Amino acid sequence: MKNTDAVQAFLALGQESRLNVFRLIVQRGDVGLTPSQIIEKLGIPNATLSFHLKELVHANLLLVERQSRNLIYRPNAKLVQNLSEFLLENCCGGKDCGTVKVVKRSKSV
Repeated sequence: MKNTDAVQAFLALGQESRLNVFRLIVQRGDVGLTPSQIIEKLGIPNATLSFHLKELVHANLLLVERQSRNLIYRPNAKLVQNLSEFLLENCCGGKDCGTVKVVKRSKSV
């Protein structure tokens, strides 16, 4: 993956509403969602949603398919996988990272 492709994807996801739309669509996987379903779930106005969907499609994060009168938006799984691999490419200096422990800090009194 080229740096410019990664930057384009991250810029598209760098806006809260777009990130929420993308995450919602990812949850549905290859089933996808129509704009009306997204509006119902997130309450984003139609014109605003159209703008955000266009940006996500332009960044290749979403695929769109017309089914009769409906547009179905699905995540571009290949790009998401490539983006994950790009981020982890040099993780841990090329060594196996193993399982990362998450340590919760308790509030001090």
